[in-house]
Amino acid sequence: MLAGTLPAVRFLGRVLAAHQVMAERLYPSTSLSCIGACFLRSASKRAMIRSALPLFASRRLSSLRAVAASLRPSPLDPVHIRLFQDAGGRSLSSSPGSAAAAKSAASDPVQLRSAREDIRELLKATFCHPILVRLGWHDSGTYDKNIEEWPQRGGANGSLRYDIELKHGANAGLVNALRLLQPIKDKYSGVTYADLFQLASATAVEEAGGPKIPMKYGRVDVIGPELCPEEGKLPSAGPPSPADHLREVFYRMGFNDKEIVALSGAHTLGRSRPERSGWGKSETKYTKDGPGAPGGQSWTVQWLKFDNSYFKDIKEQKDEDLLVLPTDAILFDDPSFKIYSEEYAQDQDSFFKDYAEAHSKLSNLGAKFDPPEGISIDDDGKGSIPEPFQAAKYSSGKRELSEAMKQKIRREYEAVGGSPDKPLKSNYFLNIMIAVALLAFLTSLLGN
Repeated sequence: MLAGTLPAVRFLGRVLAAHQVMAERLYPSTSLSCIGACFLRSASKRAMIRSALPLFASRRLSSLRAVAASLRPSPLDPVHIRLFQDAGGRSLSSSPGSAAAAKSAASDPVQLRSAREDIRELLKATFCHPILVRLGWHDSGTYDKNIEEWPQRGGANGSLRYDIELKHGANAGLVNALRLLQPIKDKYSGVTYADLFQLASATAVEEAGGPKIPMKYGRVDVIGPELCPEEGKLPSAGPPSPADHLREVFYRMGFNDKEIVALSGAHTLGRSRPERSGWGKSETKYTKDGPGAPGGQSWTVQWLKFDNSYFKDIKEQKDEDLLVLPTDAILFDDPSFKIYSEEYAQDQDSFFKDYAEAHSKLSNLGAKFDPPEGISIDDDGKGSIPEPFQAAKYSSGKRELSEAMKQKIRREYEAVGGSPDKPLKSNYFLNIMIAVALLAFLTSLLGN
């Protein structure tokens, strides 16, 4: 009998030791019994009690294997499924195109990463950087900070996929961007439109040589065209008072003058086509041969390269083949705008820094995130899939857990209604189980 207890004791020891090491290094004041209470749902605890009571009632406790088995989680326990996924395992819905399994977030992180790779290939093949940037901007640029309710407040919610909004005058031509992205959306059904639009926009900037945009994902889609914003919330190219118009539109979204100028710098990419916007030439020496569909008038000579040449060219205005809209010229005429325009014309690093921050802010406007804190797909700083979790990496020879591991543990506490900052009361049942295991272990030592 004593020999039979050893495998169960070893199993319990490994489980409890791992939890104890992680708890002590993350929150030294948290007791081991709190760990058990936080990691197990009340329903799971009741199931454990029911399965363990017959063992206590029995005259012979022939082995603790049954007790060990009662502590093993059900394969379908959602808490342990999340533990597996957060530790580096693949999501149940992570295969491309699969939507059969339920997800705990609006978009699947693995599918987001795969979609980003497909977007990169699309950019290489079609040179569609400008229109993808514009698509993300126009989906989020309808936000109104004075409206609290979602989705009435507008913003990045995927509503631009509906015809009623695509037909707004400011969105002329964006149906082509949607057609380019639709095959990727069909392939990765675990990615929302709202996330796909912003992912494509940020990726296009980065692939064109621009700054790395600090992005998060998990945006929830609106579910019907009746939820689309009304027309007239996006900037106009030639308003009577350009400075007042820019401030009216961007202040409504919560931006300041510096952010207005930084975001305007994205015109370093792309062309204006008169058949769509009513502005620009039908073609110039810089656009007549493409790449992509020829024609239109660009703001810069290298209109597929993201840099600070927009500010240099707008300031000089020496080339008639380069476009200057009234809302462009005002950036050097308005005293407040001019401060930042002059800076960006001289210092590309400063422009990149401010642009990345403003673009990230724009991409989040009005969005409802699931989970609320959003999803990062750049955990390693390079966008690759994180390596599988190995407990030894976090518990051997280290005084402190990594920040990533601390956040994983915190999420699991909160997923079951607990908090590592406010430990739950002692789990007396788990304490009894620990005592039984230790007693069996000591008895086996004495018997040997």
